[in-house]
Amino acid sequence: MSGGTRVLVLNAGSSSVKYQLIDMLDGARLASGLVERIGESTGRLAHTPHSGDKRELLEVFPDHSAALKAVAEELAADGLGLDSPELAAIGHRVVHGGKRFTAPTVITDEVLKEIRRLIPVAPLHNPANITGIEVARALRPDLPQVAVFDTAFHASMPEYSARYAIDKAVADEHRVRRYGFHGTSHQYVSRATARLLGKDPAEVNVIVLHLGNGASASAVSGGHCVDTSMGLTPLEGLVMGTRSGDIDAGVVFHLHRVGGLSIDEIDDLLNRRSGLRGLCGENDMREIMRRADEGDADARLAFDSYVHRLRKYIGGYYAVLGRVDAIAFTAGVGENAAPVRAAATAGLEELGIAVDPELNSVRSGEARIISPAYSRVAVAVVPTDEELEIARQAFALVHRETGGSED
Repeated sequence: MSGGTRVLVLNAGSSSVKYQLIDMLDGARLASGLVERIGESTGRLAHTPHSGDKRELLEVFPDHSAALKAVAEELAADGLGLDSPELAAIGHRVVHGGKRFTAPTVITDEVLKEIRRLIPVAPLHNPANITGIEVARALRPDLPQVAVFDTAFHASMPEYSARYAIDKAVADEHRVRRYGFHGTSHQYVSRATARLLGKDPAEVNVIVLHLGNGASASAVSGGHCVDTSMGLTPLEGLVMGTRSGDIDAGVVFHLHRVGGLSIDEIDDLLNRRSGLRGLCGENDMREIMRRADEGDADARLAFDSYVHRLRKYIGGYYAVLGRVDAIAFTAGVGENAAPVRAAATAGLEELGIAVDPELNSVRSGEARIISPAYSRVAVAVVPTDEELEIARQAFALVHRETGGSED
């Protein structure tokens, strides 16, 4: 490996590629962008270099190979080409790593084969992640490519937390267990929260609430995840934009036997037509809050259901941890929806949890405490940075493997 300090982070979706080029000397974003509508009649590449002068390219991207070649050309136009000796690694977000991948991993043919073997437990995500890896490896076969797994941070969960109470042999045969997701975000935010408190992560217990269109909670003790809300798939847990979250498994049987819905139809219902959208026809929290404030009963029901589930997980994870030093809100809703934060923590003063209305109302891109000074549990808003976390892990791994220094 060269002495480069830059990492290109790729997040390949089924019809999109998000990317960031990060200099690990100071964490600076040298470039970022998004290619969307890959494989459609008209695609779009939005590229933002360090200067901030955003460029848009509208053309057909028939596949991920064409999309990534266009990304490479945009980077080269800024003097940041993929052939640069400053590029140390390419870090890939991979959603599911199963039980085998519990840490960032240099991608080999064998690793790629195992990621492909996990497609049945992540059919919507791993195939696209694999495509991004294959194209990037073809573009730079000499460069270390590192997979950073959404599930890895949650691999520290004790067995009694990771297991479902079903026949053990059946579960083992079909790899049915709770894996959890959004792991890079939970890892980054839990550590950032400890720094905000001026403490070592090993000394801190944190409840992290990652609230975006997808949403998850985690209980982090001393820097290690001990429980998380998502399970075998990202469907379990909190009420989400379009996912139901926790639901009686018997509902599936009922809808199939009595409602006549096929398994695929139920899958679509629970993943794409449930959650906030299922309750009020809308999955944008800003619009839901506006409608609720105007007296829309369905929007109020959606908001209250969302908050109720959040409070259940806060209370449950408080019990799991025994002692809570901080609750951290992150991601799109968590960072920007002050009413959600206020409602989720209201009435929890007996647990040492409170939010200062004035601090909560401040909009900022910085990590900050929003609880009053007297509160026993710090309530924080901590912007997540999954790309930086992926870059850090990829950079640290390739330096360890080559005997380099991160300084």
